[in-house]
Amino acid sequence: MKRNLVLQTDFGISDGAVSAMYGVANTVDPEIRIFDLTHDIPQYNIWEGSYRLYQTVNYWPEGTVFVSVVDPGVGTSRLSIVVRTAANQYIVTPDNGTLTHIKQDIGIVEARIIDENVNRLPNSGESYTFHGRDVYAYTGARLAANVISFEEVGPKVGVDNIIELTRPKAYLEGEVVFGNIDILDIRFGNLWTNIGRELFIESGVEYGDSLEVTIENNTHQVYKNIMTYGRSFADSHLGEPLLYVNSLDNLGVAINQGSFAKAYHIETGANWKITIRKISRLISN
Repeated sequence: MKRNLVLQTDFGISDGAVSAMYGVANTVDPEIRIFDLTHDIPQYNIWEGSYRLYQTVNYWPEGTVFVSVVDPGVGTSRLSIVVRTAANQYIVTPDNGTLTHIKQDIGIVEARIIDENVNRLPNSGESYTFHGRDVYAYTGARLAANVISFEEVGPKVGVDNIIELTRPKAYLEGEVVFGNIDILDIRFGNLWTNIGRELFIESGVEYGDSLEVTIENNTHQVYKNIMTYGRSFADSHLGEPLLYVNSLDNLGVAINQGSFAKAYHIETGANWKITIRKISRLISN
């Protein structure tokens, strides 16, 4: 049975790059089912590529093949690999940190280096700037169509050697929770943190509690205010901030029908820190 092929890139769709990847995959086997994860990863943003895989992979059937191309090091000595996850999915990607979240949160059981003597688009010449088409889409399609087995991708490489990006961990001190702004819910401007729901609950909070939220960029305070922890956006008034649990079971920060990120110029990454402490419940007349 053929597997699904899911594509993710930072190419955008304003030119023919993604279409070329589709064409290569269809040339391998026109019956392959091809889907887009996203092609709107910010250019060269390996961290976001890693996170979007983590956000998506578990919701696809076992055996699905993902091709992720966010590759600022294309043409360099960085490896091109295919991994098999603990959930028996396959990811075709440069080994540049794109697998950070998958490795740490889902697990990788085996990795193989793509043998370009076998798994490279025929007649693709001496181009070393479009591996997304010539190597990754081609290899991913061959794997999805069962033209090659996982073992035929190429030689094994140690899972421990797969490159990981720096990824801070959330933690609890007393009743205060410390974390980072991992990513944005881009369409709506909500902040998605690395604070898991279970860790947050350990601090003793309950729905309806008021909490002081502080956001810093390095040591510069960007935001400080009191907001409510709610089940949904209905637990706040229009334009009010709130804390909620997002679709990945992590804590989110939002403005009801507004963009928190735009309102306060919040970005993401290891330098963007969030602190949450419980205060006495606010009572309004």
